[in-house]
Amino acid sequence: MKVETISATAVAPPTGIGGAFWVFVTVTTDTGITGVGECYGIPFAPNVACSMVEDIFDRYIAGSSPHDVETMYRRVYSAGFTQRPDPTLMSVFSGIEIAIWDILGKALDQPVYNLLGGAFHDRLRTYTYLYPGPDGGDPYHEPEAAAARALDYVEAGWTAVKQDPAGPYTIQGGRELSLHELDRCEANVEAIRSAVGDRADILFGTHGQMTTSSAIRLARRLERFDPLWFEEPCPPDQMDAIGRVAGATTIPVATGERLTTRAEFHQALKAGVSILQPDIGRSGGVWETKKIATLAEVFNAQIAPHIYCGPVAHAAAAHVALSSPNFLVLETIETDFHRDVLVEQLEWDAGFLVKPTKPGLGIELNDDVIAAHPADNHGPLHLDMCQTPLSSDNRKTIEELS
Repeated sequence: MKVETISATAVAPPTGIGGAFWVFVTVTTDTGITGVGECYGIPFAPNVACSMVEDIFDRYIAGSSPHDVETMYRRVYSAGFTQRPDPTLMSVFSGIEIAIWDILGKALDQPVYNLLGGAFHDRLRTYTYLYPGPDGGDPYHEPEAAAARALDYVEAGWTAVKQDPAGPYTIQGGRELSLHELDRCEANVEAIRSAVGDRADILFGTHGQMTTSSAIRLARRLERFDPLWFEEPCPPDQMDAIGRVAGATTIPVATGERLTTRAEFHQALKAGVSILQPDIGRSGGVWETKKIATLAEVFNAQIAPHIYCGPVAHAAAAHVALSSPNFLVLETIETDFHRDVLVEQLEWDAGFLVKPTKPGLGIELNDDVIAAHPADNHGPLHLDMCQTPLSSDNRKTIEELS
């Protein structure tokens, strides 16, 4: 059996939840077996991203046995004489590689986790962002709205909720948060903790926008509310700074959504990060993410896979998580469109993902729904940052000050 052809398609979720567009990959073998995958966060227009996927497949993977995952990885990792972590290149490869694991599972009539050592867990604890509810309110900037939405999710069975009220996230790199931003973050977490008590963990995200000193100031304000983690407090290219934050707070520090391959995650572990958040659509795919999880075990660290994308990468991350003893919690997005783009869907039970039992990833794409929601090649990227620098003045932007 050889992998023979590929197609990559960009689909736009109507709500924008999970990103502006998703890149789905379908690989077909010479025996007619198909597998699906998903790339995460390729920072180019949808048509360009899809062309990248097809080009890399044609150059390095077409004609290979689907069992030769290690060889495929080394060929692509070294493409263009790079041989180093490259977020875009590894995002491209990750989607292809996920599809190949789907093929392997189907060919062997086994769910993917059985090819990774078996299911260590019977189900997976999941968490959700505090998305706005039908009654309005802004759970990112209004403490009352944050508390109300947190309580809604807890009543529905969730045991962990996440928010990141310190935004907007700008291109300038690390900055010192204003007193207004620090106050808002503290008030939001206090309101959530008062609403949910010990029924749910609070996960605090920041998307790497702070200087070391600002992150430590914020962490010390939040410690009394006992968050489960303090996520990516400094830019991802400042791993020493993230390590200094980890050493200065009692809150576990998490990071990883913007890292790729075990090389970068090893640096995070050495810096003192105790919760890794690989996004399987960028980190190198199923096999590389499993290696990252195993590496974390050596450091007595845990994995909490990042999922801000579509349901294919979500399914792939679930299989790695199910097979990993040091799994902590899995990010989850439940929208109508996440369900509609699948024929065979993932199943939840009160905040826990139910272990799939069908071969491969256990899902099937709904081609009709995908065709009805093409991505706009001139629209926004999957994710982007605020282009306006911000000042640490209490409330004002640099533009307003000038």
